[in-house]
This record gives sequence, structure tokens and C-alpha cells, in this order.
Amino acid sequence: MSNLRETFINELRDLYDAEKQITKALPKMAKAAEHEELKQAFEMHLEETQGQIQRLEQVFKIFGETPKGKKCKAMEGLIEEAKELIEDEEGDAALICAAQKVEHYEIASYGSLVAWADLLEEDDARELLEETLSEEEQADEKLTEIAESSINAAQSEEEEKEEHTNPRRR
Repeated sequence: MSNLRETFINELRDLYDAEKQITKALPKMAKAAEHEELKQAFEMHLEETQGQIQRLEQVFKIFGETPKGKKCKAMEGLIEEAKELIEDEEGDAALICAAQKVEHYEIASYGSLVAWADLLEEDDARELLEETLSEEEQADEKLTEIAESSINAAQSEEEEKEEHTNPRRR
């Protein structure tokens, strides 16, 4: 189990850095979002992410470790993709896709930590991590709802307008 504990701490450090990176990226994503509902979702998730960082710090304490991050290259890459989408003005649908990639990475990471905390019989840590896992899943669901409602509807309206103004496209 000592190897699993080391793996757990290593992943915890990775996720701690990932969450810190996300707190820097979310305000930029909110600013770039066109639809108010998406802006609000990003702003709300920023607040949640700050609470998630605090929970990770509690988990470090449970394991007798100092809270510190290890560079999360995966998150760095996902955020770099999002920055490119913003710079290229790809729009809200692309921003949602980038955000969901981040959420799916977090869901996978937190899912592993929950399972490992259970194996290590660290129930308090497991409960804290489960709370965050649930928030990440809810954030992913919210992004899907936004995409399926307002974003796709707006895209369809744009395409319809273009068809009416450009009859050759029919």
C-alpha cells in the first residue's frame, strides 16, 4: 500500500496544480464567452474551484503532507487549447468543448483519487474528494445543457439567416 500512497500523493499534487491553473483560465474564458449563461457558468465554477483547492489542502493534511503542486502538463495543454480558441474567436461552442475536456480530465483524476482513498481507508479524504467529483460532474452536465439549449439554438438561427440572405446555399 505504500506505493499506492505515493501514487495518491503524486496525483494529488498534479490535481492541486491543475486546479490552480484552472483558476487563472476561467476568468479569461468567462470574458470571452458571448452568452450570459455561459459567462455565469464559468464564474460560478471559478468559485467552486477555489473551494475545491481548499478541499485538496484538507486532503493533504489528512495524509500529513504539505499542500504543493506538481506541474500538471495535461491541464497546461488543455488550457493552451482554450487560449487558442479564444485568440481565434472560435465562439461559445468551442469554449464549451474546451471546458468539457477540462472537466473530463478532472472527473477521471478525482475518480481515481476517490477509489484510492477508499483502498487506503482514508474515509475523510474520500468524502472530500467525492464532494469535488460530484461538483465536476455537475459542471460538465451544466455545460452540456448550455450547449444543447442556447448555444446550438443560436448557431441554428445564424445558419437560417444566412440561408435566407444567400439563396445559393440551399
